[in-house]
Amino acid sequence: MSGDAGEAFGGLRPPRIGAGLPAVDLVAGRPLLFVMAAPEEYGPALRARITPLMTGIGPVEAAISVTAALTRLEAAGALPEAVVCLGSAGSRHLEQGGVYQERTVAWRDMDVSALGFPRGLTPGLDLPAELALGLQIPGIPSARLSSGAAIVSGEGYDAIDADMVDMETHAVCRACLGFGVPMIGLRGISDGAAPLSGFMDWTRYLAEIDQRLAAALDLLAVAVGDGLLG
Repeated sequence: MSGDAGEAFGGLRPPRIGAGLPAVDLVAGRPLLFVMAAPEEYGPALRARITPLMTGIGPVEAAISVTAALTRLEAAGALPEAVVCLGSAGSRHLEQGGVYQERTVAWRDMDVSALGFPRGLTPGLDLPAELALGLQIPGIPSARLSSGAAIVSGEGYDAIDADMVDMETHAVCRACLGFGVPMIGLRGISDGAAPLSGFMDWTRYLAEIDQRLAAALDLLAVAVGDGLLG
């Protein structure tokens, strides 16, 4: 950030968007961009398989990071054939520690209902409130995902019309739509069976989720080899 820009933001030095091309992993010989939000979710089993773009927490960081990454890749003539967004999610009724692929993705923060629009629908876009993901990996159960900027806990699930919740996937999906790149979503359920009381309630299952997400990526590799991407 230049001195003038720093002064415009009160001297703050926010994280800069990384320079250069993000790492694109070859899966069954096909280039895929893997996207994750938090280093706590990137355990040894995943480290042995992929080098993800780490976006940071929440929809704003995810949208900025993925849009910048895809812009650079497109300029280099190296867009991936798909983006795989993976990490943890909360759910009140799905198996804790279980891994699910996303069948649909919605943005729970979008609410223009006071102007007569259905909740979840973004005015001015020819898109449904719930986006269907067409690429599905055989052998992995699917679920509906709701994305938003707030952690959901306890009675907060009463307002959620989805199976699981996270903070980044819808933003990643919208960036992918803008570049015509399909997205696959994989989430391990880290919490939700009981109200959260602290950081450890989120991290308790992350080691197990790391192993199970890695196993899901092995199934992804088989599916890609069998023609999932066409």
